[in-house]
Amino acid sequence: MKKPTVIAPSILSADFADLGAEVRAIDEGGCDWIHFDVMDGSFVPPITIGDNVCKAIRPHTDKPIDVHLMVMHPETQIEAFAKAGADYITVHQEVSIHLERTLQFIRSLGKKAGVSLNPATPVSTIRHVLHCVDLVLLMSVNPGYGGQKYIHAVTDKIREARAMLDEAGCDARLEVDGGVNAETIAEVAAAGADTFVAGSAVYGKPDYAAAIAELRALADNA
Repeated sequence: MKKPTVIAPSILSADFADLGAEVRAIDEGGCDWIHFDVMDGSFVPPITIGDNVCKAIRPHTDKPIDVHLMVMHPETQIEAFAKAGADYITVHQEVSIHLERTLQFIRSLGKKAGVSLNPATPVSTIRHVLHCVDLVLLMSVNPGYGGQKYIHAVTDKIREARAMLDEAGCDARLEVDGGVNAETIAEVAAAGADTFVAGSAVYGKPDYAAAIAELRALADNA
């Protein structure tokens, strides 16, 4: 059964000078989750935000906070984000040496565990951790910068991931991040994704509620 569509605007594209108001605006605009991009200047070139910012925005929304750790040694940051109010914590397969252990640690803290793959990383690399995964996040751009164009070669990868999850009986959500907008979301949804990260496709629009509603309608009707 297809899961309800989740629209998760990325605050990476928000106005950081008034972040609390920006979070409240997408909450009131009808988003489902708040996507929170953490970058360390090592796994990806930029440095963004940490657990203190997660703690600061937590009082501004009751929606799930979806933390994506684009960092080296993610296991050193998991507990801090759990305490800061994250609901989902996602680590990258490419840097998680003991991936199964890390995912189980996230769950032991009462949080949902996610695993992310860069565009060139095969879906098969996570087949043997699906028993402890609540979210699979496929990057459809090379991570590090907002506003990039969707890599259409990832569409086949989404289909492959959807088939793998269904075959394994895994109830994890299938999330896609990168270049998801009104022009691409139907393609992404038709391939089997149910959770969509949107940065500039929401925060780059004058009416956040209208942007979120448009994305949801396009995904639901794909």
